[in-house]
Amino acid sequence: MDDGSSPPRPERSGTVAAASAEPSQKVSPRTALGACSLAWRAAPGTLAAYAVVTLATGALPVATAWLTKMLLDGLFDGARLSALTGVGAGIAVTGMLAALAPQLIEYLRGELERAVGLLAQDRLFTAVDGFVGLARFEDPAFLDRLRLAQQGGEAAPNQVVDGALGVVRALLTITGFVLSLFALSPVVVALVLASGIPTLLVELVLSRRRARMFWKIGPTERREMFYGDLLTSVEAAKEIRLFGIGAFLRGRMLADRRTANAAKRKLDRREIGAQAGLGLLAALVAGGGLLWAVTAAHAGAVSAGDLTMFVAAVAAVQGGLATLARDTARCHHALLLLDHYLEVTTAGPDLQVRARPRPLPPLRQGIELRDVWFRYSDQHPWILRGLDLRVPRGSALALVGLNGAGKSTLVKLLCRFYDPTRGRILWDGVDIRDVDAGELRRRIGAVFQDYMSYDMSASENIGLGDLDALHDRARIEAAAAEAGVHDTLAGLPHGYDTPLTRLFFMESDKQDPATGVVLSGGQWQRLAIARAFVRDRRELMILDEPSSGLDAAAEHEIHTCLARHRGGQTRLLISHRLGAVRDADTIVVLRDGKIVERGDHHALLAAAGEYARLFHLQASRYQADTPAS
Repeated sequence: MDDGSSPPRPERSGTVAAASAEPSQKVSPRTALGACSLAWRAAPGTLAAYAVVTLATGALPVATAWLTKMLLDGLFDGARLSALTGVGAGIAVTGMLAALAPQLIEYLRGELERAVGLLAQDRLFTAVDGFVGLARFEDPAFLDRLRLAQQGGEAAPNQVVDGALGVVRALLTITGFVLSLFALSPVVVALVLASGIPTLLVELVLSRRRARMFWKIGPTERREMFYGDLLTSVEAAKEIRLFGIGAFLRGRMLADRRTANAAKRKLDRREIGAQAGLGLLAALVAGGGLLWAVTAAHAGAVSAGDLTMFVAAVAAVQGGLATLARDTARCHHALLLLDHYLEVTTAGPDLQVRARPRPLPPLRQGIELRDVWFRYSDQHPWILRGLDLRVPRGSALALVGLNGAGKSTLVKLLCRFYDPTRGRILWDGVDIRDVDAGELRRRIGAVFQDYMSYDMSASENIGLGDLDALHDRARIEAAAAEAGVHDTLAGLPHGYDTPLTRLFFMESDKQDPATGVVLSGGQWQRLAIARAFVRDRRELMILDEPSSGLDAAAEHEIHTCLARHRGGQTRLLISHRLGAVRDADTIVVLRDGKIVERGDHHALLAAAGEYARLFHLQASRYQADTPAS
């Protein structure tokens, strides 16, 4: 039921309200520590092996260069063959290790990525599942942060580890060659090292721009995904084809893609210019150093081995500095992404949670709303205004009102998806804010108008209403029978074990009905009702337009079934079809978040107020279609 009271952007969602602002470009030690901790907890042995092998490769170029220098100097100085053979064998060993190391590193990296991805996903969705309310899920800024957290949680820790190890490896290589170069020319060493400083600074600036760009295009990419999902949606396919709006939606999707691509292209072009300038600087330094080395070798100041060492050292130091800058920037960018992940996983509760919640008593007296006011933030209008309402145990209360009256919001408060801004909701005299939200919800069964259709088996679709009943076929079939859907499910190719989707099957299998079936809207609605019925501990049943997708006969059957199986349960019924609520003990009419009328059907008709006007308006449509006798 869309009553127009959905939240625009509820900043009152708690500790994640900062998500609406652009994230800081600063990296805290906490984030770096979080990345390393995540990788270590996921696979300590693999991480240790990966670090050892990666760092060892940093020493191989230096060892190879020194061995090559020794070989050349030995050849020109007339060294013994045995000595030259030993040096040659050393070069062969370092070459073999250099050839094998990348494959081993790739394997260890893959193992680490899989382990970290699994742990990161578990932690992220454990944290998301721990959000008690709905405010964060209805906040676009938080959804952007959550999307970046999904990307950052799986990839960023490995990128941080890779970047950190790459930095250390580059430092090892640079240090080894710098010491070698220093003996030949301290001036060249200073020039080569100085040329690396601009590279490092430019890479860090580009990393910050890249992170800022990804944040800014987040809404654009989310819209693009929305249009893409819409164009491939089974639910939307009929209207898209009937109204001929496929090309229109595709145009919007491509426009958003072009906008995102333009932002990325702009950054790429800046990077090309910066990299070209840095490359020119490196070439000038390397060329000058090489000119000095050739001149010195020609004058006999350095040996042939020294010359090869110099050439290798300049190239290695410049390459190491570039790698150092690139890995530092990559690590910085990964840490910025990981910050979103840590913000989500450490956000804490979104609703007030008592350290010692009170036990929730059995519902013996009823539910009471005392002066309940609600709005999503101080900047938004009031949705509910001073509601006072009592629902005795075992009674049936119906909520009636036009769209935007506040009916959906009231349901959200009863389920404690939000807390009242003012006032209290009492369950047998106990404020529901003082009890565990999970325990409260275990006492509530609900059929929402926007009910879920899970791509799972028929049995699982019902059993998800109470996980204790997931494998209890008797309870599942009893709930299905109450909802009038047992015969339909029993007649499926695999009965209750039939998948209610064809999403997970190969294309060649989709024509086989045994692989999965697709139910009609009315059948899905009955299944949602069965899912609510399977909760045997329910003391409050919320029915939000429970028969909106059913024909008249099925609607009558469902309401008869609900009345028959009421069994002393308290019921809250929301419906725009006033004929469906006429048997309620109390009917409450909401308008602009206030109660304007209350009473039973006959009393409200006699009062000739808002309810009577709406009832006669609906009845006149049917009477107008009735032929005169």
